[in-house]
Amino acid sequence: MSIDIKTRTVVRPSSSDLWFLSYLPLAISDGIAMPLIPLLALQHFGASAFAVTIIIAASAMSQVPFTILWGNLSDRIAHRKFFLVGSFLATGVSIIAIALARDLLTYFWLNVMEGLASAASAPIGTMLLLETRHKRWWPQDIGLFGLISGLGTTVGLGVGFVWLFVIGLNQPAIQVMTGLLILSGLLALVSAGIAWAWIEEPAAAARIDRRTVADLVHLHRGVVERLRHVRARVVGLVDLTRSTSGRLPGREYLFLAALGVMSVGFDIFYGPFPVFLWQNAHFTDAGVFIVYLGSAAASTSLFFQSGKAVERHSPKNVFLESLAGRVLLMLLFLWGPLYVLFGLGSPALLAWLTVLNALLGVTWAFISTASTLFLVRLVGRAARGRALGLYNAFAGAGSLLGTLLGGWLYATYGVNIAYSTAAVIVTAGAVLLVPIPFHVFTLSHHPLHRRHGAPDGPASIHNVRATSPPPSARAALRRP
Repeated sequence: MSIDIKTRTVVRPSSSDLWFLSYLPLAISDGIAMPLIPLLALQHFGASAFAVTIIIAASAMSQVPFTILWGNLSDRIAHRKFFLVGSFLATGVSIIAIALARDLLTYFWLNVMEGLASAASAPIGTMLLLETRHKRWWPQDIGLFGLISGLGTTVGLGVGFVWLFVIGLNQPAIQVMTGLLILSGLLALVSAGIAWAWIEEPAAAARIDRRTVADLVHLHRGVVERLRHVRARVVGLVDLTRSTSGRLPGREYLFLAALGVMSVGFDIFYGPFPVFLWQNAHFTDAGVFIVYLGSAAASTSLFFQSGKAVERHSPKNVFLESLAGRVLLMLLFLWGPLYVLFGLGSPALLAWLTVLNALLGVTWAFISTASTLFLVRLVGRAARGRALGLYNAFAGAGSLLGTLLGGWLYATYGVNIAYSTAAVIVTAGAVLLVPIPFHVFTLSHHPLHRRHGAPDGPASIHNVRATSPPPSARAALRRP
């Protein structure tokens, strides 16, 4: 009896596919909250640039131990659905509480609590997907989650702009921003309702050990480069803490060191970014949302195209070229004659910085794809899970350090020193990549489905001509 593996089947035939959509309102919520939380801290509580970055970093840091805890608990308790619904509910309630905070200290701790609440959805949502879908369709479904994340974030930023610029144009700014953040929390609660209605627990026989799918779980990279929730980059610690693999060769550690250095530079730039837009460029709240929208739309639109481009060329070359473009764009944000020519807060300056940030989004689409594929091709299959776990850990640690360092540099020395330092550090990370040897594979076909559970069994990265997963497999969701 033959089985057509092209037939899309689920482990338990049901309406469970619909629960994918529970992440759409959540992604819209994240798009709203991403620039709004630092803006509200600045305007409502008069927080300094450094205080804003501390809030961001503390929220992200708090998620790391709880990501591990929730993931391990869900492995032991046969009710992943309840963890996921509970995470959505707690996230929504926390965001609403943040909107109603009365002082900066309360605002800070509520952001930390929101980080703890959202931590469960990263490992549990991923495993729920893998346990309710046929192995053949894991990469495509992970890609669908990534696309939902990018589209949702873009829509959320658009909603924020309309809310601030149209609905609340002639109303008190703090009142309008508070209402918008409450809307963000309500959207997370809508996600909880959809998840409760449409998620069905996987059968006991379908439960999967996360260590056996580490290479897929760790292929999550940000479709949209986020300022909050750096936790999405350190979700690899879940499997890293359980790994028994041996040491990696020196060139892989050199790659990881370069990645950590570059991540510091990226977040030195983006840590104080909303403060820069509001204080230095003199943009309105709606203007800040427009700048963020440019990057989100560019990254999402190139979601699949970047993967195809990387597969046709050397990931190392694409990686280095994208980094060079990113460094140049960072330097173009420095204070210069264009700020005087266009005028602070002017539509012309808004258009200029939106275009620059959109181009940064373009570079991110290629960097996030090329960096993952570069590492995957450097290591053998046996070490891939550990390598990708370290990948996320190095990137996450660099992001946290960069966020704090960026806030301190901005508050102490100003935007020019902060952004110049960011460009220098990214350049240093790129230089570390140059001596790493890389073999260009001939891309004649896609053996991905053989490698992930097709009847012929897994193939090693060393015994196939093309080892590149499709771009959908490298997609990332903020959650999962």
